[in-house]
Amino acid sequence: MKSAPLLVAVAFVAHLGHAATVYRWVDESGVIHITSEKPPAGVRAEKLDLPTAKPGPGASVKSGSTQTKSPTASPAQVAERAELLNSLKNRECVLALEALDRKTSASEPTSAAELRRLQQTVDANCSTNPTVRSEQEAMAIQLRVSNGPTCTEARTKLSQMLDGSVETVQGVVRAQQQFVDEYCTPPVR
Repeated sequence: MKSAPLLVAVAFVAHLGHAATVYRWVDESGVIHITSEKPPAGVRAEKLDLPTAKPGPGASVKSGSTQTKSPTASPAQVAERAELLNSLKNRECVLALEALDRKTSASEPTSAAELRRLQQTVDANCSTNPTVRSEQEAMAIQLRVSNGPTCTEARTKLSQMLDGSVETVQGVVRAQQQFVDEYCTPPVR
């Protein structure tokens, strides 16, 4: 899974000031981890400096290469960071659930090791709360549908209608657009 979608998360909070560090790493089993804590020693990790709220009053900031005391995160900063981490973990969960479903349905060749890796990624990133987990599974189903042949065909047909390469009856373009918007928009990217 590529890190380009993580840039979307960075852009999501880019309008805010001070940076927080998030680590994205893959363990020896291929399980994807997203955390604000450093990975174990010797593990190669992608380090992302994500913007967070500006430090509150009384927090010190770095002056050159020295720092008088560690900045203290405000409750708002802690909550914002937790929300961002949950969003990133939710994305990895949904992608892993969708891939696991696709690979276990025999529509794609796979190996036992790949299925185990996906299941471990699900276990590491998906919620244990039944309500949230149900929402994540629904998003995975929506992702599977939006990436499926019906939606691929629907988007192609809409594109042809819009560029004039296919004649259309009045109102058909609107109906096609509504179908694509309702059923073919991925919940995560």
